[in-house]
Amino acid sequence: MVDYCAFGWILAAVLGLAIALSFFVSPRRNRRGGADSTPRSEGVRSSSTTNGECRSVDGDADVIIVGAGVAGSALAHTLGKDGRLVHVIERDLTEPDRIVGELLQPGGYLKLIELGLQDCVEEIDAQKVYGYALFKDGKNTQLSYPLEKFQSDVSGRSFHNGRFIQRMREKAASLPNVRLEQGTVTSLLEEKGTIKGVQYKSKNGEEKTAYAPLTIVCDGCFSNLRRSLCKPMVDVPSCFVGLVLENCQLPFANHGHVVLGDPSPILFYPISSTEIRCLVDVPGQKIPSISNGEMEKYLKTIVAPQVPPQIHDAFIAAIDKGNIRTMPNRSMPAAPQPTPGALLMGDAFNMRHPLTGGGMTVALSDIVVLRNLLKPLKDLNDAPTLCKYLESFYTLRKPVASTINTLAGALYKVFCASPDQARKEMRQACFDYLSLGGIFSNGPVSLLSGLNPRPLSLVLHFFAVAIYGVGRLLLPFPSQQMKQNKTPSIHIFL
Repeated sequence: MVDYCAFGWILAAVLGLAIALSFFVSPRRNRRGGADSTPRSEGVRSSSTTNGECRSVDGDADVIIVGAGVAGSALAHTLGKDGRLVHVIERDLTEPDRIVGELLQPGGYLKLIELGLQDCVEEIDAQKVYGYALFKDGKNTQLSYPLEKFQSDVSGRSFHNGRFIQRMREKAASLPNVRLEQGTVTSLLEEKGTIKGVQYKSKNGEEKTAYAPLTIVCDGCFSNLRRSLCKPMVDVPSCFVGLVLENCQLPFANHGHVVLGDPSPILFYPISSTEIRCLVDVPGQKIPSISNGEMEKYLKTIVAPQVPPQIHDAFIAAIDKGNIRTMPNRSMPAAPQPTPGALLMGDAFNMRHPLTGGGMTVALSDIVVLRNLLKPLKDLNDAPTLCKYLESFYTLRKPVASTINTLAGALYKVFCASPDQARKEMRQACFDYLSLGGIFSNGPVSLLSGLNPRPLSLVLHFFAVAIYGVGRLLLPFPSQQMKQNKTPSIHIFL
């Protein structure tokens, strides 16, 4: 019998994706400046000048970069290599310890090569990743990255996030025209609608100011400056619970593993030669308490039975070890408020669900776009020209960013379990479609990996999955008895 509810849900999902994608791809402008501009946020202060000139107490710079994470460090090295004087201000220069930002897709690695930063994944025990393995209801399928057309070292890389960032910082600081300083930026300095620099506290607590014709904010998902430069709409659909499994082997070596569990996906991937990162997605913002033992009970009773048997014992051992970490999964569409003299980048500007590991690829792609935009500009003090170039950035980044962002959100929704029969059908259809292999898996994996992040390709494959799912529902065709019954209503879920 045809499940008309599922049929309607799939068609609605297709239409919803097409509408969402058109929203992401279409350019949006919201120029700010002048007497009628949007009022300044609390994070922006007016700067004082002498004889109309801005002067830095610490020496002039072409660019100030706030934050030295993946985006900030890579950007500092890139602009410094182009001959810009760069002043980077980072709140904490010790090695970060995070449970996300550990998987760089092959598309992101290609951007590293383009930026001359590929050696930053060396000497940190990074592991090559060649694709994914999907697990569902006791079945599994292997999805390899289509790397045949690339040189042999091109693949994904997985690693300890902190080690990677430290290598990037060292690379940036090795340039004589890049100054890396530990300090906390408290506000942006504004004069007549244009950002002129920043006010910050140095490592020893001294209040300082720094000036530059361009300030780029890359201070991450917890940015306290983003409200000054965009209209943030942060959503937290779920949280990751992080564990490290030691001295065990994944069923598919050098592959990320995605278990389509209940209630939501479970991820495994290597982060060193002896460690496997496990991320358990927990929907919603409220998670079981670690302190009173609820989390341990949840992981052992709900999650452990769904873990592949090859790593089950290591999973239990990681729980017993007790080093359980949590991280809210944030999603925030790029909603820029173009401001002369300033730009947002990285997670401070745009976030997507980390299920597909696309964040670093988007950030590095944005840096390539910005580098190419700024190269013709010899003098960044030409404010009107600089402003026009920066507004172009928001449009030029969209094909890559919107494809990766939309796919991350769509896959998370499809991969989550649901009691609704229509969503169950969609989830199964997606798993079976990818299991077909060949062009049916290569296309979606090319999108996910950043090797072919084209919006049209995303739409075509989403339609293909929908048609595949609808075809399964239509076979066998409706019986004569069903034809005599009332036609069921079609419920559309948006």
